[in-house]
Order: sequence, then structure tokens, then C-alpha cells
Amino acid sequence: MPPPKKFTFGRMPAPELTALPPSMTKQEVDAWQEQRIADLWRIFRIMGEFVEGFERLSAVGPCVSIYGSARTKPDHPDYHLAETVARKLVKCGFGIITGGGPGIMEAANKGAHEAGGISVGLNIDLPHEQKPNPYIDADKLINFDFFFVRKVMLHKYAQGFVVLPGGFGTMDELFEALTLIQTRKATPSPIILMGSAYWGGLLSWLRDTMLASGRISPEDLDLFLVTDDPDEAVDTIDSFYKQHLLAPNF
Repeated sequence: MPPPKKFTFGRMPAPELTALPPSMTKQEVDAWQEQRIADLWRIFRIMGEFVEGFERLSAVGPCVSIYGSARTKPDHPDYHLAETVARKLVKCGFGIITGGGPGIMEAANKGAHEAGGISVGLNIDLPHEQKPNPYIDADKLINFDFFFVRKVMLHKYAQGFVVLPGGFGTMDELFEALTLIQTRKATPSPIILMGSAYWGGLLSWLRDTMLASGRISPEDLDLFLVTDDPDEAVDTIDSFYKQHLLAPNF
């Protein structure tokens, strides 16, 4: 007769650990099992973040997500560019969604706030860099523990994406949007890269290496526009929705 199961989750016994190497100590095995139980409870925290995000953002209306570095200073030209684009988008009837932090995110929220538009911040709890900026509407700040839940919200409720120079997080958000649209898991939406000097090296690599080696198709390079002109960026998004339905992306 097999021994009774040691750990339980609610009324269901946790599955036995069968794939751990025999070289693991009892302390290591116990720690592994404890983590498995913690992961089961983590499901409810993840579900809670999805529920709050869906409930609150579904009531906001058409928005554009603006991405870029949290490290951009207020006196940098990129900061002023983000402010300008956000302000112009508000005048076209769009709200602004950002990751809620400093830098480009703050600039975009500031532009939306000062133009009298909707200013949404989806903040992530991080040990550095990330505190909510003061230009987010008080009832439209949502805090997240999980990056992947936050990314769903940044994309699902945006009708376009403006991407300014940034680091790993910005690249992650950009390629998430490109992948979802390329694979038709999300509704096609305008993606605008602002700052041709910054994006030039990446675009050359996409064309000369990724496309040349057959990893992407020529039409994939048409999924985004590169510009330095805020009016062109805003006109591209505004014109797109004169021909397409405004709706959540997926």
C-alpha cells in the first residue's frame, strides 16, 4: 500500500513528485514541494489581477499605449516628444495607457493629463525604477505583481502603440505587439516607432539578418512605421480608425 500523501491543496492531494533526481536531499525535496503548493495558491493572485484589469480597463474606452524608457529625464527630447504625441492623441479622442512609471511613461501621462484626456497607468512593483508617476488619473492606476498580466492589459485595451527609445522592457512590449499581430492572435493595430536614429540599427538587423535568413516575411516589416514626426504618428493612428472598428484587441 502506498504511503499517504503529505501535502494537500484544498480537498485535492498534491501530485507526487516523480521526476526529481535521487541525488536531491530531503531538504531540497521538501523545499521543492512547498514551492509547488505556493504556486497553486499563486493562481488565485494571478486570477485576481486579470479580473481587476479586465473590469476596470473595459470601461475606459479607446486608448493608445505609449512605451519607452523609465530612465528618460524630463529635459531629454524624447520626454518632450512623448508629451507631444500624447497630447495630440487626446485631441483625436484617444486616452493614453502607459506602464505607470517615470521617464517616457510619465511624459505620456503628463501630456494626456494636461490635455484633459484619460491617463491610465499600469504600474509594476519593482525593487528600483518603478513608482507611479503623478499624472495618472486617480481612478485609473492599477498595480501589478505579474509582468505577464500587465502586458496583456497594455495590449488588450490599446488601439495603437507608440514606441519611443527604451531598454529591455520596451523591446519586450514592442515584440509582444508585433508577434500578436503577425500571428493574428490580436487585431491589427498601428505600431509607431519614434526616433529613427535610435531604431535604425534594429531595423537594419531585422532587414539584413532576420528577413534575409527567412525568419520573417517581407510583409512583416510593414507591421510598423518609423517616424520622427508626432503629427505623422497621430495621423497614422487616426486615419487607421476611420477605416476600422474601434474594439479591444483580443
